[in-house]
Amino acid sequence: MAEKTDSNPNPTAHATAQPGQQQVRLRLDEAGMTTTYSNAFRTNTSAEEVFVDFGMNLMMPAAQGGEGSQNVGEMIFKLNNRVVLNYYTAKRLAMVLGQIVSRHEQQFGELKLNVNERRTG
Repeated sequence: MAEKTDSNPNPTAHATAQPGQQQVRLRLDEAGMTTTYSNAFRTNTSAEEVFVDFGMNLMMPAAQGGEGSQNVGEMIFKLNNRVVLNYYTAKRLAMVLGQIVSRHEQQFGELKLNVNERRTG
């Protein structure tokens, strides 16, 4: 199994040792890592954990039926991955994601969640 040492001197990636504590070097093992795209998620919780399911919203076109049938499209949420976090990790993740989105909006403008507000032209 190959190990990769993080060569990025990013201060947030390395913990700072407090007085009387031992320093620890973090090695990242990316050998078994996979990448999955997600455009949707759902959450659930228990007393000790947060569950985040990731997947894809897929729009299925309306079936072309005979006379008098209703042409109703259907959206399918295809689940791909589940991540289970304790509440401490969930809070840290929420804080980091908030910072990342805030920086993106500062650079490129506000991300509008309402799709009708995004439409131009």
